[in-house]
Amino acid sequence: MAYKLVCGIETHIELATKTKIFCGCTTQFGGEPNTHCCPVCTGQPGALPVLNKQVIAYAVRAGLAVHCDINNNSHMDRKNYVYPDLPKAYQISQFDEPVCINGYVELDSGKKIRIERIHIEEDAGKLVHDGGYTYVDYNRGGVPLIEIVSMADIETPQEAREYAEKLQLIMRNVGVSDCKMQEGSMRCDVNVSLHHEGEPWGTRTEIKNINSLSNIVRAMELEMERQEDILDAGEKVIQSTMRYDANSDTVYVLRSKENADDYRYFPEPDILRFYISPEMVEDIRASLPELPDSKLKRYIEMGLPENNARLIYKYKNVTAFFDSAVNEGASASNVLNMIIGTIYATLQTEEDKENFEIRTTSHQLAGLVKLIDTKKIRANKAKEVLAQMLESGKDVTEYVKAEDMAGLSDEDLKALCQGAVDANPKAVEDIKNGKDKAINVMFGYVMKNSRGKADVTKAEAIIRDIIGV
Repeated sequence: MAYKLVCGIETHIELATKTKIFCGCTTQFGGEPNTHCCPVCTGQPGALPVLNKQVIAYAVRAGLAVHCDINNNSHMDRKNYVYPDLPKAYQISQFDEPVCINGYVELDSGKKIRIERIHIEEDAGKLVHDGGYTYVDYNRGGVPLIEIVSMADIETPQEAREYAEKLQLIMRNVGVSDCKMQEGSMRCDVNVSLHHEGEPWGTRTEIKNINSLSNIVRAMELEMERQEDILDAGEKVIQSTMRYDANSDTVYVLRSKENADDYRYFPEPDILRFYISPEMVEDIRASLPELPDSKLKRYIEMGLPENNARLIYKYKNVTAFFDSAVNEGASASNVLNMIIGTIYATLQTEEDKENFEIRTTSHQLAGLVKLIDTKKIRANKAKEVLAQMLESGKDVTEYVKAEDMAGLSDEDLKALCQGAVDANPKAVEDIKNGKDKAINVMFGYVMKNSRGKADVTKAEAIIRDIIGV
């Protein structure tokens, strides 16, 4: 009998504040080791934390974006454990009164992955292993996090990936984090257990700190195979903390898994309880932008093909550019085609698309697209012009002159079509013999000699009339 997967994910997301959660140190990524830290974030005796109000606002913003209820009364707790990346031997986190509870993320299938809670906490430092030695860099210590804890509603590795990707899109879209998994600003801990249908859930293991969407799938597949082998052998899965190594493509046990009791949670004595007013919550709710799924639905309702709309909807800056060009009167379909067909050719990575730093403005693109919409220039010509605009940052008028936009008269088009027929007798014979593709030779002649101005549909009708087919 096949095993059923039970999976929940704990997602740690670094918030986009300028300073850390309890002190004024910068949250900027990188820097020389141990240069972005102070007595507070390194836990020196006598140093007292002060809660960053923006962290609370971002947590509320994140919670509302995934349909959570907000706890008006909340507080911080101490989570006690000893590890070299945590110099004060406890982490300031939240236990019984998180900021957000009871949300969900909806998958494309319509299935809702429930969110149990979102709480705020400080990040730990980073261990660096080099040449047989282990070093500690405390720059990341004290960077503000939200931890988004899903319910165990995920039933396949593909659902896990989609859930994590949708979280990433939503959090980027509402501006609480850049969610760059390659830089550690979004990390997933994936809980995996197996059981047979109708039987109690199996013992779970937790794969820590997965740093890419594809690695979520692969790590889960390997851990499911490992647990299946253990269960098929009649043995028991031991509750453990696991690590996935992408270089060796393996999962391995780090340590036996701690329970909540092991952390000896208690209220943080150095930070007062805090109150989140209903007015603050509603102000944040009113400031939320259109969310990715709603944006995708709107684009499809505009008549855009779903596959093409999916190529832009997840990039906040791209969609702002697209919407701005369309709002200036350019057709949505042609704006989209220019973005994915020409602009994307200059953007090599996902990060390039997220940043969308190009020289051409949405106003300039709208001006170009309107020339296509009014049939003053052909789409192929427009793509050539856009490539030049992207390189120079100049307006369309620098590349498209009045004579380029002058239409081709019916008489001139008929003359060109007659010339195409006269110049290609073999193609004429092929067309008469039923080889319709031969007419492309005629189109090439007409388009070349009209400098791309000819209407291909009209040209085809005229050529067929001349040939008599």
